[in-house]
Amino acid sequence: MATKKAAGATKNGRDSGPQYLGIKVTTGEIAQTGDVLVRQRGTVIMPGRNVGLGKDHTLFALKEGKVEYKNKRKINFDSSRSVRKIVHVA
Repeated sequence: MATKKAAGATKNGRDSGPQYLGIKVTTGEIAQTGDVLVRQRGTVIMPGRNVGLGKDHTLFALKEGKVEYKNKRKINFDSSRSVRKIVHVA
């Protein structure tokens, strides 16, 4: 007769690490070439002047300069209007 219960497989013994998403450089700060500005899932914030878009939708600075976030009104394909956030490096 066993004195302890046998340790079976558990169903909730795993967890993924945090994703560290969000805005990394705010308005008015100076960004160096290659600095990550925004980490995001999908293009919530669009790239503007001197900003590149990575394959995982990460926005990064193509040139050194001051970062600024702006809103832009956009007309969609179905003629509806939406406001999109855009980041520039001036």
